Amino acid sequence: MEKTMQHTDQACRQGRIAIKDALDVVGGKWKLLLITILLGGKKRFRELSREAEISPKILSKELQELEMDGLVDRKVCDTRPVTVEYSLTPYSQGLVEVLTTLEKWGHTHRERAISLF
Repeated sequence: MEKTMQHTDQACRQGRIAIKDALDVVGGKWKLLLITILLGGKKRFRELSREAEISPKILSKELQELEMDGLVDRKVCDTRPVTVEYSLTPYSQGLVEVLTTLEKWGHTHRERAISLF
């Protein structure tokens, strides 16, 4: 059963706090993109860097933050040279609906932007 939101000042304040909390975790240019890439399965550091077109320094920082927030798992493989694989945690699956909705909106926005030019 879907929970109905009441539009009271209190509910609106709580909603803004919840959105701010979410954006603190997944906001920025890279985090949702990295999560989207990892939805396809585990990736090594260099694969992520190439696919996301992100510098290793920034990627390392973003992955550390995603790991600290419980969205990404980091596994050091027993290989020579050492490789590191990243995968999504079960907790990150709660973002799939958000990503699907954002993707749909992005397609609509792109079509609109193209039609304006």
